[in-house]
Amino acid sequence: MTDFSPPPEPPPPESLPSSALVVLPVLPSFDTAPVRPTLRFMLAHPAHIFALGFGSGLSPVAPGTAGTLWAWLAFVVLQQWLSPWALGRLIAVSIPVGWWVCTVTARNMRVLDPSSVVWDEIAAFWLMLWLIAPAGFVGQAVAFALFRYFDAAKPGPVGWADQLSHDVDPATDRHAWTIAGFGIMFDDLVAAACALLVIALWRFWFF
Repeated sequence: MTDFSPPPEPPPPESLPSSALVVLPVLPSFDTAPVRPTLRFMLAHPAHIFALGFGSGLSPVAPGTAGTLWAWLAFVVLQQWLSPWALGRLIAVSIPVGWWVCTVTARNMRVLDPSSVVWDEIAAFWLMLWLIAPAGFVGQAVAFALFRYFDAAKPGPVGWADQLSHDVDPATDRHAWTIAGFGIMFDDLVAAACALLVIALWRFWFF
């Protein structure tokens, strides 16, 4: 007669030899919490210094405005030392370099578009001031107000440019931070272009 009795119960793990125990590896955990920008963070990497606008981006209130004001002051100082073409070359270099510093800093902060990263405002406003030169204080102040409006309110094409890189996922896309860095720069350049268009139309109709 065939024996249909159930198989014996396996021995408890405590009774198994150590060689029979399988230890599953512990997967590393990656901290995805945003990093708060501080003076120590800024000084930790050269890219952070530029991206945070030499400290202007650390302003607790309106860092984008603080960064643009820093850009304005720096432009006025640089005008005393550089010719218009040398200043233009510096600004041309500041845009691709800005892409890199914004990429590195956003990645290290773990935020796709940190408000404290203001090199995008700096490079874009430098470009505006260089293109409208020569301009006195009033002209530069109008450029400042227009640029801040388009950059903050993000109407029309500026809002479109701002949203281009907000859907990337660093967890699944290895190019996500590079795309984010490009997006940080791009929407401010579009804001500068819109502000320049307003100034050009004003000059065309009234001068």
